[in-house]
Amino acid sequence: MSDEEQTKTGPQPEEIRFFGTTWVDHSGHYALRRAGLAAGALAAAVAACFVLRFAYEGLQIADVGGIVNTLVVLMFAICSAIAFAKTWEGFVRRPADPAREESLRSLKAIGFIGALLAYAARCLVEAPGEKLHRTEHETAVAQYEKRRNTRTGNPATRKKPKRK
Repeated sequence: MSDEEQTKTGPQPEEIRFFGTTWVDHSGHYALRRAGLAAGALAAAVAACFVLRFAYEGLQIADVGGIVNTLVVLMFAICSAIAFAKTWEGFVRRPADPAREESLRSLKAIGFIGALLAYAARCLVEAPGEKLHRTEHETAVAQYEKRRNTRTGNPATRKKPKRK
């Protein structure tokens, strides 16, 4: 059995958005795709900052007061910091409590600039989530090989122990 046939019967790598399974062997313009996604995420973050700036100017025109302006800026800054941290953490390990991650979805949506920056920064290092997927895939392959190698042929042909 060739390596390709053996790989097809064993555990298959999980796909990563925009990369498919090219993260396994870094084929198919992997580096170019990473650079393009990093640039795209940074461009989206810059565009989002301009949109937030226009919203802030709208608050100034409405003359809502210094406290409201400060609260809006703090809210976006704190939410962006939390979204960055949670997004970055999600690339390294699976959440311990998926329900808690689900409850943070709205906070991450408000701090979308932080999530975009985390995605861009991770693209500079690797495909986002590659380390996590690679670790899980290597563990699954090792377990598969261990199970496959411990089998010793047809169990029906084994000698039965003598009874006394």
